Amino acid sequence: MSSPDDYPTGTKLMLPVLALIVTIFLVALDMSIVATAIPRITREFNSLDDIGWYGSAFFLTISSFAQSWGKAYTYFPLKWVIITAICIFEIGSLICGVAQDSRTLIIGRAICGAGGAGVTNGCYIIIAFIAKPEKRPAYTGVLGAVYGLASVAGPLVGGAFTTDVSWRWCFYINLPIGGFSLLILLLFFKTPATAIPKPATLREKLLLMDPLGVLLVTCSLVCLLLAVQWGGITRPWGSSEVIGCLVGFVVILIAFAGTQWWQGEKAMAVPRLLLQRDTIFLSLFNFFLAGSYFTFVYYLPIYFQSVGDFSAAASAVRSLPLIVGSSVFGIVAGAALTVFGYFHIFLWIGSALCAAAGGILYTLSINLSTAKYVCGQLLFGIGSGLCLQVPVMAGQAFSKPEDTASITAILLFFQTLGGTIFVSVAQSVFTNRLIAKLLSLSTAYNTSEIISVGADDLRSHFSGVQLRDILDSYIVGLRATWIMGLVCAGVAFLSSFGSKVRTMKQPAPSITDENGKDADGEILTAATSDEKSQKDGVRITTA
Repeated sequence: MSSPDDYPTGTKLMLPVLALIVTIFLVALDMSIVATAIPRITREFNSLDDIGWYGSAFFLTISSFAQSWGKAYTYFPLKWVIITAICIFEIGSLICGVAQDSRTLIIGRAICGAGGAGVTNGCYIIIAFIAKPEKRPAYTGVLGAVYGLASVAGPLVGGAFTTDVSWRWCFYINLPIGGFSLLILLLFFKTPATAIPKPATLREKLLLMDPLGVLLVTCSLVCLLLAVQWGGITRPWGSSEVIGCLVGFVVILIAFAGTQWWQGEKAMAVPRLLLQRDTIFLSLFNFFLAGSYFTFVYYLPIYFQSVGDFSAAASAVRSLPLIVGSSVFGIVAGAALTVFGYFHIFLWIGSALCAAAGGILYTLSINLSTAKYVCGQLLFGIGSGLCLQVPVMAGQAFSKPEDTASITAILLFFQTLGGTIFVSVAQSVFTNRLIAKLLSLSTAYNTSEIISVGADDLRSHFSGVQLRDILDSYIVGLRATWIMGLVCAGVAFLSSFGSKVRTMKQPAPSITDENGKDADGEILTAATSDEKSQKDGVRITTA
């Protein structure tokens, strides 16, 4: 086990932690900052057909590259991996900022996502190695709070830049702030002695990052995103293109699973870790809760802009209850875990509150109710703050040092995958329900024109009965996305009962599966478990 001397203290700890907090803030900000800038971007580039890709390109690569970065942190020095990830993220931001056409912007967003995957993984992995075990949940809670704050505040920042300066500053802002973090890590961060890279040749290390796996995941997600963006909007659901994409998604996903099983320990997602009971249910929890979280984060501003007639910045201000609740209770969860230890309490309460909040937000109507949207958002913020980052904390607490990077990457992969898939599905659900409602009305409406106008500009194009019909249709579409977010929170709540109930205050040196085997494959009886725990000076309580 690590001794207290293995952990940095003072400025050697706090300055790198500050750099990590700032960097993960930028990555999380990038997840939603572009939302309020999209109308201006599409007007400048005349690129209405590319709207979906400005957000999806980032989510696509941040999901696809998550596991490879986990391998990189296992086989290369932590310091140089995180620095490389930040540099890639910065290069992508620069490309986005100077882009002169839509294709260049999409490429830049994809590069940002690839670097952002490494940054997100790195922040949690490095905290696991530089923070003492008893303080680790508190630091991880701060990261989670900052992550939640930035992802919700993104539309506010993006709206302010787009309105008062230029949408390009949504990306330029990353350059000086990211450069500051890069400098701190270069000067003050040293790879801990406990994070010794696994020995392998350079060729072996590059192959272990599983480029084939990355390619297969990316291709499968592209097929899915194309299907949900086309289906019922630009092409019928029964068209050969949509069906072909859905079939391609399933076939390529099966091929990916096959390659991972065949590669074993060399796989991007190590089956030994992925198939453990705790990992399965914590990953499911992450997947569905992230789906619920980002669905509400993306579609509440649309409600405020369309029904409430608020500007992009003003609609983001009305999301403050969610921002405050998520940020404050993210820190509370991290601190409380160091006292109570039993992480399941936070999963149960947090996901239940998110589901209850989803029920309140579902009742929002064309008649704006301040009490409903404030209470619903505050409740959802508290719930998500209590549980959104807890699976990562638990996974790290119960993993061996050499498995920490892989476990973290797996859990974050499913979290970002949930955001990637459900934001795209929500867009499809919203648009399809909006169109269906408009087509059911007696008045003939040009649905393409209504969709292209955007939520923030409806009243300058429509009025009277037309506007009322369109707003009613918006409510139908929004409620369909919110019921999806509610269901996701409910599934997350159910999945929280699947993993073992145990304390994080005195974690085991490794995760055991339901067959009683630890991460080394050793079968642990009660006697051997006690013997091994005493040898390592730790105890685990399970129920």
